[in-house]
Amino acid sequence: MAALHTLWMALVLLGALGGLQTRAEVQVSVQPHFQQDKGPGQLGGGRSPQFLGRWFTLGLASNSSWFREKKAALYMCKSVVAPAADGGLNLTNTFLRKDQCETRTLLLRPAGPPGSYSYTSPHWGSRHDVWVVDTDYDEYALLCTSGTKGLGQDVHMASLYSRTQSPRAEVKEKFTAFARAQGFTEDAIVFLPRNGMGLLV
Repeated sequence: MAALHTLWMALVLLGALGGLQTRAEVQVSVQPHFQQDKGPGQLGGGRSPQFLGRWFTLGLASNSSWFREKKAALYMCKSVVAPAADGGLNLTNTFLRKDQCETRTLLLRPAGPPGSYSYTSPHWGSRHDVWVVDTDYDEYALLCTSGTKGLGQDVHMASLYSRTQSPRAEVKEKFTAFARAQGFTEDAIVFLPRNGMGLLV
C-alpha cells in the first residue's frame, strides 16, 4: 500500500513513474495569451479569466507501464492552484488514502512563456516541464508534462483538469483527442472516478 501511495503521489503531482516505455519527444505549445492569475474567471461577467482556484484532476494519460497496470485503483483528486511568491504556482492536491484525505503541495516555477512551468519531482529529484496547452478557465484545462527518470528514461503525461467532478461529454472527448494527439493509445488514457466518500469538495 505504501508503494502504491508513493507512486500515485508522483502521478498526481505530475511526477515520473517507474516502468516507463520510451517514446519520441512531444512538441507542445502553450495556451495563447495565458492568464495565470487574473480575476475570478466568469465569462460574460466583465471579469478576466483565471487559471487559479479549485480543479479536479479527472483525466490522465501516461506512457508508464505501472500506470496502465494500476489505473483501475486510482481516483480523482482535488487540485487547488494558488500563486507562488516567485511568480509560479503552488499546486496543492488532496487525495484519498485509507479512507482519509491527504494533502501534498508542489511548486511549479515559471519556465518560459506564460503557461510554461517546471518542477522537481519529489520522488525522483529530476526536473520536469509542464505546459498548460489549452484551457477555457471556467470549465477545463489540458496539461502536458515531460521529463526524464533514472538513466534517461522519458516520461510523458497528459492531464485533464475540470472545475467540476462531472464534466460535459464534450470536455471528455476533447481530452481524449488531446491525449491521442500526444501519441497515447486507448489503454493509456483513463478518466478517474469519484472516491465515493464525498471527501473531495
